[in-house]
Amino acid sequence: MSVVKSALPEEDLKLVGEALQGALVDLIDLSLIAKQVHWNIVGPRFRSVHLQLDEVVTTARGHSDTVAERAAAIGVTPDGRAATVASQSAIAPVTDGWIKDEDAVRTLVDALGAVITRMRERVQSTDEPDPVTQDILIQVTADLEKHAWMFQAESA
Repeated sequence: MSVVKSALPEEDLKLVGEALQGALVDLIDLSLIAKQVHWNIVGPRFRSVHLQLDEVVTTARGHSDTVAERAAAIGVTPDGRAATVASQSAIAPVTDGWIKDEDAVRTLVDALGAVITRMRERVQSTDEPDPVTQDILIQVTADLEKHAWMFQAESA
């Protein structure tokens, strides 16, 4: 049952809904990974990377809300439950315990890279069926690429 009706044709709605759901899962997991690393980072660059991680969390959480609300606006129910995120995320799991600062940076470079790759695929796939969703995904990708640049520069 869908309470909210979309003007998108059913085939387009399915494709766009899948893109939004995938983006939601990746953004939620990115925020959780960044926060886990944030709590457990140690090393000489602790403070700067610790603060940088919070910026990623803020970006991912903000965009996850926008993505989920876009899905709801077109009649697709967003699913951000823990089990869904755990089973569908593209991000490699983080080890438990303390994380050295250079490992923390590498973890974020890898996590951001995985999410950005999938976001760019979603940008492509939503081009024709829904430019409104595509515009949201473009902004998400741009913001994540900025974070990726900063973490890559941190590890140079």
